[in-house]
Amino acid sequence: MPMIDAFIPEHALTPEAEGHLLEELTDILIRAEGYDPGNPVAQRISVLYLHRPAAVLVGGEPSKLPRYRIIPSAPEGQYTDESRATLVKEITEAVARAENTPFEEIAPRVWIFPTEIPDGQWGAKGIILRLPDIHAMLAGEEKRHEGVDRLARRRKQKALVTLEAARSDVRAPGPE
Repeated sequence: MPMIDAFIPEHALTPEAEGHLLEELTDILIRAEGYDPGNPVAQRISVLYLHRPAAVLVGGEPSKLPRYRIIPSAPEGQYTDESRATLVKEITEAVARAENTPFEEIAPRVWIFPTEIPDGQWGAKGIILRLPDIHAMLAGEEKRHEGVDRLARRRKQKALVTLEAARSDVRAPGPE
């Protein structure tokens, strides 16, 4: 159930290039969540909000070149470290194609913030949808357990990071 907030300055791209980019961003996010962009259900429930910043400043001065901010949001458990890295790279490549600018030149002007919405905090259709519900909607009821597994995997990763941080804190020498 991809949601994207795309901040693109007015006239940064031709209308045709921008239209293609917006379609491509949706497909990239659907793929990052582990689904087929050709899935009509995935396309129907994917929403992109286009924002037009009134100004983009760098160091307090108007930016000389367009800057892009893309915030793809997914339910907790949909991303892996690998899918987030792929998402960032593919979105940057898509913006480079849309602007017809080499990747190395545009990369510093494209900011991507893959965001996971905690399970139980994704609402649609007047109800809370949890990852297993969303996965069943997109992959079929018989695959609901995969949504449960994805969420468990993500929570285990988060717990291990927290545990390692706590261990490091305990091992760190205190003030003398």
